[in-house]
Amino acid sequence: MDDRISPRQAQFSKITEAWNRLLPAELCGHCEIVDISGGRLKVQADSPSYMYELQICSSELLKELQRQCPRVRLAKIKVVAV
Repeated sequence: MDDRISPRQAQFSKITEAWNRLLPAELCGHCEIVDISGGRLKVQADSPSYMYELQICSSELLKELQRQCPRVRLAKIKVVAV
């Protein structure tokens, strides 16, 4: 079981690290990754205003995450409210 979990966890940690580097500072404390599956990165925002801000920059974030973490094969960022 460990050999199946570890590679997946390593991919997710790379995405999380890249996300934290790329996300604008004003959004870092208000948005968090809650799931990665099926090529979709699900991100939770703690208010509608931060959700909107994240949606505005999500296409740029997606392109950069795809570039930095190609093995994860992200196709979409879905932003949800708490």
